[in-house]
Amino acid sequence: MVKSAKDPIISTHVIQEFFALLICVLILAVLPSTVSAQTAQKIARKAFKSTVLLVMEDSNGQPLALGSGFFVRDGEVATNLHVVQGAARGYAKVVGRKAKYDIKGITAIDPKRDLVILKISGVRARPLAIGNSETVQIGDTVYAVGNPLGLEGTFSQGIVSSIREVGTDKLLQITAPISPGSSGGPVLNGKGEVIGVSVATLRGGQNLNFAIPSNYLKALLRKTGPAKPLARAKPAKAQRSILAGFGGPSSEGVVGGQFTWKHPGFGGVAVGDYSFSLRNRLREAVKNIYCLVIFYDASGNPIDVDVVRYRGVIPPGLAKRVTSEVDGSVQVLTTAEGSMTPRTRVEFRILHFEIVK
Repeated sequence: MVKSAKDPIISTHVIQEFFALLICVLILAVLPSTVSAQTAQKIARKAFKSTVLLVMEDSNGQPLALGSGFFVRDGEVATNLHVVQGAARGYAKVVGRKAKYDIKGITAIDPKRDLVILKISGVRARPLAIGNSETVQIGDTVYAVGNPLGLEGTFSQGIVSSIREVGTDKLLQITAPISPGSSGGPVLNGKGEVIGVSVATLRGGQNLNFAIPSNYLKALLRKTGPAKPLARAKPAKAQRSILAGFGGPSSEGVVGGQFTWKHPGFGGVAVGDYSFSLRNRLREAVKNIYCLVIFYDASGNPIDVDVVRYRGVIPPGLAKRVTSEVDGSVQVLTTAEGSMTPRTRVEFRILHFEIVK
C-alpha cells in the first residue's frame, strides 16, 4: 500500500519536470530570433544618431541633389563624391533632428572610388565604427541606412550576395534595398560596423545593389587635410574611376548611343528623364539587356550612374529606344538651359544580354 500510495506522487513530479523542461526548450527555440531582432533595433538606433541627410545647392541656393552620409570623426562626414559634385554649398541634417548644419568644405576626396569626406560645422555626433571589409563574406547579414527619396532614417536588412572585381578594385553586391537618396549612406555588419558605403542600384533587377568597401574609406581618412570649399574641391590629378571596369562599351555587338534628355517638367524644372538607343549589331536577336549609363561633369569626373534593363527583344541589325531617369540635378549640371543634348560626356557600358534562341 505504501508503494502504491507513492506512485501517483512520483508520476506528478515527473510530469511537472517534463513540462518545465519542455517550456525551457521552447523558450530557447524562440530566443535566437528575439535576440536577433533586438540586435537589429540597437544597430538602427545607434546608426540613426550618426547618419545625415545631405542637401546640396547651387550658387543661388536652389537644391541640386539629396544624399546620405555618416560621421566618421567628430565633425566629419563620409559620403559619395557624386552626391556633392557640382554643388556650391549644402547642409547636413542628422536623422531625427530638426537642426541644419552647414557643410564647411571637403577634407579628402577619392574620385576613383567615388568617396569624399566633408567638414560639418557646429554639430557633434558619435562616429560609426569602421570595420574591415576584407573579412566580409558572401551570405553575411548587412544593414543599409540612408534617406531614399528623402525619406529620413530608412533602415533595410539584406545579405552580401557577391563581391565583384572591378579592375583592381572591388564592389560589394548586397540585397539590402537602396534608392536615389541612399547614396553615401553606411552599410553595416551584424556588429554595427561600417563595411561599405552605398553607391548604386541595378534598376530593373531584384535587390541588386552595390557598396564601396570600407577599407577604401579607411585609406581616405588617412589623407584628410584642411577643408576646401565645395566649388573648388577638385582631384589633384585625373584618376581612373572605379566605374571604368564595370562593363564595356560593347559586349560582342550591342551598343548604346543617341542620348537625349526629355523636355523639362512643369515650370521648366529639370526632372532627369532621358532616353537612349540600344542597337543590336549581331546576326541573332537579343533580349534582357543591362546597360550602365555614366554621367560626367565638365572636368571629366563621374557624377552619377544608372543601370537600365531592357526586357524586350531587339531583332538583328535593329535598335530600340529605352527610357529611364536620374536626379534632375544631373540634367542641370550636364546640359545647357533649354537643350535636350548634354554638353558633357555620357557613357554607355553593356553589362549583360541574352541571345534569343
